[in-house]
Amino acid sequence: MSSASGAGLTGMTQTQSTTLTQLAVTMFAVTDQDAARDFYTGVLGFEVRGDERFGADGTDRWLEVAPPGSSARLALNPPMGGSPGGGVVGVESTDVLAEHARLTVRGDVDLDPAPTRVPGAPLLFALRDPDGNTIWVVEEPAG
Repeated sequence: MSSASGAGLTGMTQTQSTTLTQLAVTMFAVTDQDAARDFYTGVLGFEVRGDERFGADGTDRWLEVAPPGSSARLALNPPMGGSPGGGVVGVESTDVLAEHARLTVRGDVDLDPAPTRVPGAPLLFALRDPDGNTIWVVEEPAG
């Protein structure tokens, strides 16, 4: 971390440069990777970007999904020292009202009753996956 004044940051030094380039992968802990894959692909329309076995005898699995065309991905992992259900991610939508209506008609998605707009924020609503991770559907910025 860098800070111009350093106020409130102890032990931090100003960084000259970084090798970090973009936010690429967010991770959710899920209890069942197959069920999570089915939710994200079948309900939300994401696509599988990677599904690889690794580790001793291929017992571990790295599963990534993403909305079509997105460069950022969502890794669906078994809990690693914690429990599932605490993740939060936002996804953009070209039509928040239509997406909310589509998911409402399904009847099997845990979602907010209606999209909301508050001053200074875009139109948005939240839904929860079967493990309780939260997905915020946010209006895509104009332009």
